[in-house]
Amino acid sequence: MSVLVVGLSHKSAPVATLERAAVGGDTLGKLLRDVAHLPDIAETFVISTCNRVEVYAEVGRFHGGVNGVCELLAQYSGIPAGELTGSLYVHYEDRAVQHLLAVASGLDSMVVGEDQILGQVRTALRVAGDHGTLGRSLRDLGRLALRTGKRARAETGIDRLGISLVSVGIELAVSRLGVDPSAGVSSGAVSPISPNGPSLLSGRNILVVGAGAMSGLAVATAARSGAARVVVANRTRPRAERLAAGVGGGVADFADLPHAIAEADLVISCTGAGSPVITEPKVRAALAKRAASRPLVLLDLAMPRDVDPAAAALPGVSAIGLDELRGSGGDAVGDDEIAAVRAIVEEEFAAYGSAVRAAQVTPTVVALRAKAATVVDAELVRLAGRLSEHGVSGHALEEIAQTVRRVVDKLLHAPTVRVKELASSPGGEEYAAALRVLFDLDPRAVEAVTRAELESLNATDQEASQ
Repeated sequence: MSVLVVGLSHKSAPVATLERAAVGGDTLGKLLRDVAHLPDIAETFVISTCNRVEVYAEVGRFHGGVNGVCELLAQYSGIPAGELTGSLYVHYEDRAVQHLLAVASGLDSMVVGEDQILGQVRTALRVAGDHGTLGRSLRDLGRLALRTGKRARAETGIDRLGISLVSVGIELAVSRLGVDPSAGVSSGAVSPISPNGPSLLSGRNILVVGAGAMSGLAVATAARSGAARVVVANRTRPRAERLAAGVGGGVADFADLPHAIAEADLVISCTGAGSPVITEPKVRAALAKRAASRPLVLLDLAMPRDVDPAAAALPGVSAIGLDELRGSGGDAVGDDEIAAVRAIVEEEFAAYGSAVRAAQVTPTVVALRAKAATVVDAELVRLAGRLSEHGVSGHALEEIAQTVRRVVDKLLHAPTVRVKELASSPGGEEYAAALRVLFDLDPRAVEAVTRAELESLNATDQEASQ
């Protein structure tokens, strides 16, 4: 079995394609089950965000796995396979593992270093586990990715500014809101958002539409950036109230968005509605209630889009979408930090490769021990028959048998531990092959080794080393 990833991201596909390919909720569960039922796939998880849709799978055959996943992505997105293929990328085995580690570390994000992706990877693994499509192999790989991502953030400065799509979007929005004397930020100026930095939103009223994880980040970032007032609107009012209460904000009636929009300088929308919630008629109605000279910025962080493109064409309205955020904020992370993160990725990948190669030799070691045990048992039976003729007691026979088994275990301990160590290096499979030849091990016996036998081997090794 090998790791395969088939996906598309902000680097390979336009936002319109990503919108159609994005999956969530019950649809995501159905996709997971359909992928898992493909004949060449043993287990799977899917990362689906506003920036990417990636299917990770443990596959028995490369071409069968790729073809099956591509067909399902085309089916679920409604995009003809021939059209979708141009936006897809495929990584296999080592490259698939390296890609996941880079994704979790923030190196492959639209805004390099953003910290939401780590939680999104964690959620993808949890959802796959809930739907029964995650096995031991991908679960271990997922844990490796999470550990790598945590190391990248703890040991480097890649996220030192708390960069996210929200913060970068707000920076762009500030440049379009014009001069704000109380904040001292002029039109076109973009300053980092941080607790110690300038209050970019000082004097501004912010409306956040939605109450999910991204909305929570938007509310917190707006409050931290000095917004005069933060208001939350959501179809489920109690969720909006809980979110707003955390920053002392207010709640707007979702059914009367035009009124809430009319009072806002910046609207940040990130719902999972699947179709525009901020429509042209609603924005037009809002504009009728405010001064014509007062700019309105709509920051759309949803996938699919929340803001109707026609609304952005209205006078005095400026819209910022994911297309415009592509590549934004990349300069905030220096080359040194990126190099440091890549070094961590390479280190974790090397350790993973060593562990995988060591695991590949383990069935051979188990088969060798099983063959040795069979030989020992046969010889003890023969010896017991001879010694019983000379009146040797049962207790003595037990002591002899235990001693013989311990001698064999100790003799096998050093070479089997050593072959596992050697197997962790490139080309290590040759040592396992040599072991099979030297001890004339039946290949079928090696293939038949179960997971329970692998776990038992570790206990045996510990006993023999004492």
